[in-house]
Amino acid sequence: MEKSDFFLGEEKKILFSLYRKLLQLTGNTLHKGDCRKIKTDLIHLVREQRVQRDIFGLNPFLKEMQTAVIVAEEIGMKRASILSIMLHESVHQGACTIEQVETAYGEDVATIVRGLIRVSELYDKGPTIESENFRNLLLSFAEDMRVILIMIADRLNMMRQIKNSSNDEARRQVANEAAYLYAPLSHKLGLYKLKSELEDLALKYTEREVYYYIKEKLNETKASRDKYIASFIAPLERKLKETGMHYHVKGRTKSIHSIYQKMKKQKCPFEGVYDLFAIRIILDSPLEKEKLECWQAYSIVADMYQPNPKRLRDWLSVPKSNGYESLHITVMGPEGKWVEVQIRTQRMDEVAERGLAAHWRYKGVKGESGLDEWLTSVREALEHSEGNGLEAMDQFKLDLYEDEVFVFTPKGDLFKLPKGATVLDFAFHIHSKLGCKCIGAKVNGKNVQLRQVLSSGDQVEITTSNTQTPKQDWLHIVTTSKARTKIRQALKEMAAGQHEMAKETLERRFKNRKIDCDEGVLMRLIKRLGYKNVTAFYQSIAEGTSEVNDIIEKYLEQQRRENEPDEQNSRSAENYSLQNAAPDDSAHTKEDVLVIDQNLKGIDFTLARCCSPIYGDEVFGFVTVNGGIKIHRTNCPNAHDLRDRFGYRIVKARWAGKSQGAHYSISLRVVGNDDIGIVTNITSIISKESDIHLRSISIDSHDGLFSGMLTVMLGDTGKLEALIKKLRTVKGVKQVSRS
Repeated sequence: MEKSDFFLGEEKKILFSLYRKLLQLTGNTLHKGDCRKIKTDLIHLVREQRVQRDIFGLNPFLKEMQTAVIVAEEIGMKRASILSIMLHESVHQGACTIEQVETAYGEDVATIVRGLIRVSELYDKGPTIESENFRNLLLSFAEDMRVILIMIADRLNMMRQIKNSSNDEARRQVANEAAYLYAPLSHKLGLYKLKSELEDLALKYTEREVYYYIKEKLNETKASRDKYIASFIAPLERKLKETGMHYHVKGRTKSIHSIYQKMKKQKCPFEGVYDLFAIRIILDSPLEKEKLECWQAYSIVADMYQPNPKRLRDWLSVPKSNGYESLHITVMGPEGKWVEVQIRTQRMDEVAERGLAAHWRYKGVKGESGLDEWLTSVREALEHSEGNGLEAMDQFKLDLYEDEVFVFTPKGDLFKLPKGATVLDFAFHIHSKLGCKCIGAKVNGKNVQLRQVLSSGDQVEITTSNTQTPKQDWLHIVTTSKARTKIRQALKEMAAGQHEMAKETLERRFKNRKIDCDEGVLMRLIKRLGYKNVTAFYQSIAEGTSEVNDIIEKYLEQQRRENEPDEQNSRSAENYSLQNAAPDDSAHTKEDVLVIDQNLKGIDFTLARCCSPIYGDEVFGFVTVNGGIKIHRTNCPNAHDLRDRFGYRIVKARWAGKSQGAHYSISLRVVGNDDIGIVTNITSIISKESDIHLRSISIDSHDGLFSGMLTVMLGDTGKLEALIKKLRTVKGVKQVSRS
């Protein structure tokens, strides 16, 4: 790579060293010309000076190569992933396009690059993801598992590189994110080695004193610990040799983070943590004899040392959903100390160390691990989630760290569920239709309720009823995100059906009483009655809390109030009203000042009365049932509901030309001290404004304050803002706002 001021000190030597290591790790999977092309792309990027060092001052080229080495060496991923890591920054900075990447390196590389760019864009604002973007990050992850694996490697690499950074706050942020997101992800994907390092580094950067206290204690006890491990292993090795099995045994000290968690959980000092290490027996067994030889080794250990039956973990018979297979047993060793022994084969150990990538290579089928199903459930949950980024993050984290239970159907089919899952979770896990009709179950032959928590080994037969429908409180019964998502979807569909029925009922009653329903009047009534949105209004009709005839009477009253304002009263401002003749508040003049959906012609449009848009407001069009278009402000109280329920009827609209000659009706709400003199001052200010006409004022008085509604005619938002500013200067006026 050419000489460049971008590389400082020893960085260029490190770059070439990493480059050679990558070639060594991935050379047999690279295509002819890959190295030459990628080298050219990177030189081009350096020449154009498109890339910058990050907040920690790290060189992006070195950082990407270090990440690529982790991905190749510690996870076992090859060509497509390595090239994607090296190329995505070029695409992100605009030095080349996705299409060019696809042409030069193939569709597989381009797919990963797309995912990495989406994630990079979320990290553009800072070293960590902001909570409101968390959902978008998870959606990017859910598109391709390889993006998650690369980002875990990227974060681990960053955690390794920032140990000497002077930016403590940014380092703390990165460490916290690694602890709550990337370590749990590594756990879920079976990358236990990477998970432990992420957790240890996060503890080092966030609780430095605790980290070094435990590290020093481990160093102090290392000699005695090594001696104990040797005395424990020696008799085991003699017995294992007698069987003729090929194996090796190693002792492993538990991670600093794991020890700290035990200290907190057991509320004890370092000396009180008895299982500081684990013994691992790794067998070199042919595939067909793996389970047999593992259980044989288990028998040898159990004969030699007293086992704790409550601490047996059998992931041989039923592997974890991330592909992890092993036998864990805790036995009483010499000197009365408990020791954890892990028994697995060489293949199982590589899957445990390298996780998903190794599992795919051995199994040859991605879906075997069960992680594809997990990713699908994550995607569905995020796409239908209503909560904010923090809520999504909390639920996601819970899903990552859950232990598993294994339950059976009456036919003997095995299903894996998170620990704590209920009968209702199981029903939705099998099929959403089964979940929606579930009324209970038979667990091991006994009738149980929906909220019954399942245990490993349970045989579950779901009981259904055609009259059953999902309930809101079901969301408090289920524990899995899949079930929660399906219940929310079903409730939303039911609410939409009830909403439509309620709307049809109201429209039919209006028709029966020969009343023309004005949508604007109805919307203002809904607002006056205190409903948050139209959906809540119709829901109240569907649930019977609002009676249709009462609503119609209130509608007629609302109509009368709008058409017949109250008369002026004495010296108090209460009931003060004024009506002036003014220009017609038509939607537009002869001059074409509104462009709808790219100059569509011959379309009748009117300004919605619920928000009274004027020239200069940001607006959109809504196609009504009779084919006309109503123009709403983008911040109209009903905008969210219209977009949510009738997105297909929304059309673009914008103001064009000038507002000269056009007048629009708007309402202002004024709150102030109850004094007729203030009202006089307000009307005086408006009367002095050129091209602004006062149509009416309606005043109510309460507890020494008046609340007034002013209707004025003016040309655009500029005049409106100037008027509001002047009204706020009137002595005694406390608030002026557009209604």
